[in-house]
Amino acid sequence: MSIVEHAPTGSSIRLEPMKRKHVRDVLAIEREVYIRPWSAALFFSELGQKKTRHYIVAAGPDDEIFGYAGLMVHGEDAHITNVAVSPAHQSKRIGARMLLNVVHEARSRGARKITLEVRVTNWAAQRLYSWFGFRPVGIRRNYYAETGEDALVMMLDDARGDETTARLDQVRSALTFEGPQT
Repeated sequence: MSIVEHAPTGSSIRLEPMKRKHVRDVLAIEREVYIRPWSAALFFSELGQKKTRHYIVAAGPDDEIFGYAGLMVHGEDAHITNVAVSPAHQSKRIGARMLLNVVHEARSRGARKITLEVRVTNWAAQRLYSWFGFRPVGIRRNYYAETGEDALVMMLDDARGDETTARLDQVRSALTFEGPQT
């Protein structure tokens, strides 16, 4: 099942389940945005765990992959494993659309708490996660071994609560607005 959404520029993007055929393009984005990218084997392993994993890609009109996101859910706890957008397609709300998708998926699978890690210097991502209601809950020292950088742990505490539902409705409304981004 794919969800067709319109980016503020008017071009359409599709959010669809990540398949093995997407991994080559996903790896290209991994190499662009991460110093130590995941391997194809790791993505294939994640894709094989359908009961506890949910991975999507954002594809353009010509099937170009703009980004991807991943989620794992165990009981009432969910963890966002990745949200990445190709640098050529950043600042077009693609990451926000994918995040909205994985948060909804976590909720639909019964998650009450959702966590993620983000580089302490990645303020743009931190602002995005805060918009969704994630808040800082800790630091993982030297989490990114390749640089020694710390990770900020963020959590969405009451993922299925009324306040989160209202916030997600606001996010969805903002993402469907066709005017200029602010």
